[in-house]
Parts: sequence; C-alpha cells; structure tokens
Amino acid sequence: MNINKDRDMDNKERLLAREELERGIDTLVWHIRSVTEQETGVAASRLTQSLEKAAVLRVKLEEAGQTLAHGGIVAFPTETVYGLGADARNTQAVENVFAAKGRPSDNPLIVHISDRSQLEALVTGVNETERALMDAFWPGPLTLVLPVKEGAVSPRVTAGLDTVAVRMPDHPVALALISAAGCPLAAPSANRSGRPSPTLAEHVLVDLAGRIDGVVDGGPAGVGVESTVVQAGPDGAVTVLRPGGVTEEQLAAVAASVRRDPALAQAGSLESPAPRSPGMKYTHYAPKGAMCVVQGRDADAVASRMAAELEAAARRGEVTGVLSYDEHIGRFRAGVAISLGSAAAPEEAARRLYAGLRRFDDEGVTFIVAEACPEQGLGAAVMNRLLKAAGHHVIHAD
Repeated sequence: MNINKDRDMDNKERLLAREELERGIDTLVWHIRSVTEQETGVAASRLTQSLEKAAVLRVKLEEAGQTLAHGGIVAFPTETVYGLGADARNTQAVENVFAAKGRPSDNPLIVHISDRSQLEALVTGVNETERALMDAFWPGPLTLVLPVKEGAVSPRVTAGLDTVAVRMPDHPVALALISAAGCPLAAPSANRSGRPSPTLAEHVLVDLAGRIDGVVDGGPAGVGVESTVVQAGPDGAVTVLRPGGVTEEQLAAVAASVRRDPALAQAGSLESPAPRSPGMKYTHYAPKGAMCVVQGRDADAVASRMAAELEAAARRGEVTGVLSYDEHIGRFRAGVAISLGSAAAPEEAARRLYAGLRRFDDEGVTFIVAEACPEQGLGAAVMNRLLKAAGHHVIHAD
C-alpha cells in the first residue's frame, strides 16, 4: 500500500468536498490568513505585498463584522476551537445560533470581548481574584463567570441566570472580528449540538453550511479544546466549572485555592443540575458510533481490555475504531486507529481529539474504544471531553 498516495487522495477528496460545500450554499466563506512578515529585514517588494494582503484581510474582516452587527451569525477561529458568533445583545441573533446548532435552551453561552473596557457594559463588578486571573490569562482560554448587568445581554445568553460567562480570546482574527462588529459576541462552538467541536473551517461547513451566514476561515485552531470556565470568590478561591485550555495547576499559581465543581462528576447524566456554565450538561463532542473509555492503574491491563473489546466488536460485525497514544497504538487491531500523540504530552491530545472523533464519522466507524489519560494538566480537559463523548460509558480494567 502506498501510504503517501493514499494521503494525497484523502487531501484531494477533502479539498473537493470543501469546494462543493462552498458552492451553491447561502454560507459565505471569508478566507483569512495572518500576516506574519515583520518589517525588519524584509525586502521592500515583500513588505509591500504583505501590506496589500493585510489591507485585503481587513476588508474581509470588516465585511464579516458588519454581518454580525446587522444581526447575522458568523463562525470564526479562536485559539481553542471555532466559535459561532452573534451580537450578544440581539435576542433574535442569539436564537438563530441556538436554532443553527440545535442547542438546548438552558445551556448558557460565553460572551467574547476584544478589550477589557467592554466589561463595564456587561457586568456589575469585578473582584480582586477575577482581576488577577484576567491579568494572568487574558487574552487566553479562560472564561470567568461574572455578575451580569441587567439588560446588558439577551436573556437567552445567560439562560435565566444572574451571571454571564465572559472571555477574551487569544487569536488575532477573533479579536479583530469582535472589534469590527462593534459588539460583544455570544459564541458557543460552531458545530451541531452534541457533535465534536470544530478545529477547522471545514468542520464548521460540514455541520452548519446553509444554516449560518458565514465562516471566517483562519486556519487550524490552536489549543484544540475549549476554554476553562471558572467562578472566583473575593477570598481567592476558584471553582472550575469546566476544565479546558488553562490548567488547574496554572490557576493555582494565581488563586488562593482551586477546586473542581462537584457537578462535574455528574455532567452529562440525566440527574445533572441546570448548568451554570457551558459544557456542564448533556453528551457533548460525541461521534456517531458507540464509544467507551477504558481506564485502570495498569497500562497492560488497560491495553488488554481495549483489545478484547475491539475483537468482540469486530465479531459482531462492527466497524471498529481505537483512540490511543503513540506508546500503545501499535497493539490494537481496528478498522481505524488514531493516535492522540505521546501519552506524556496532553497538549497533543487536546489538539488532535476533535479531528480524530470526526474522522471516525467520516470512516463510518460504529464502535470506538478510547484509552483514558492521566488527569493532570491539560489531561483533565482531555479526559472530560472523552467522557462526555462516550456518554460517561467507562470500563474499568482493574
């Protein structure tokens, strides 16, 4: 088998599929690429080209921003995943986001801002702990749940709560788009509800083409999993409502104490309470096939149980898939085997996870076995997403 040839064919098919998606639909695509040239040491002709390109990008972002300002909904890249933005103050626009995603109405949305001065119009106050967290992690993948100012945003954004979740993304395209729109953007992930979150513009188009007004294509997302959501008390205590791109260890370097909300243990179950934060309820990030997570203290026992589950599924006639790590992936026989990178580098797993789950769907996989990971650092966010993707179906190997 010629692996390179197969890979070239896969890439060609993706490009053709993308072209088909972009033709004959009502969803515009603005292709944006960051200008990385620096003035120092750049030839005059190259610098002129860069400046011309920057001007074109500004025009595209202004067009996308005006679409948002006039009540449209537009997907855009952040450093975590692609978000689906709407004017947070415009109830009809926000309702269109819920409709496009098929999102439950009791699930609050995160409001994205491009400058801390925008907080004054959104919240009643910011305590010292919250201010310290902003200083340390904004812009970045940290969302703060803050007391909302009455009438500041659509009640659909807060899902009836007296708080609003706010973050400032660490992505130049996202920040420029928010500024161009001239309004705070309510933006959940830009996927159909329950599906794996999108880390590429192509993922957005697969799920939402024809359902939204446009997509700003800024290339691959960075972190790969959503932001960490926290509530912070004036005494320095921080409660993690959703693990994400900022780790508990990083938070502990700023906060007096850090704890996980006990509701996280129930997230995704029918008994879980009304969510105080996005991602605290419902099965999210799920592939179409049945999925289970295998965990245990002994790596050999985990691998053996995973192999047994795959073998049994193959005998049942399932199309099998396995999600594991470089150190173990060669031990499994499956129709589709996807590595999340090294088990010692959870940041790789975070970047690869959602694209891997989507590939299982593309390949028609009906049964997936995933290897659990240690819940330290970004591993806590990866494990949270694995469990929700599997509907909390866990197999203990020991």
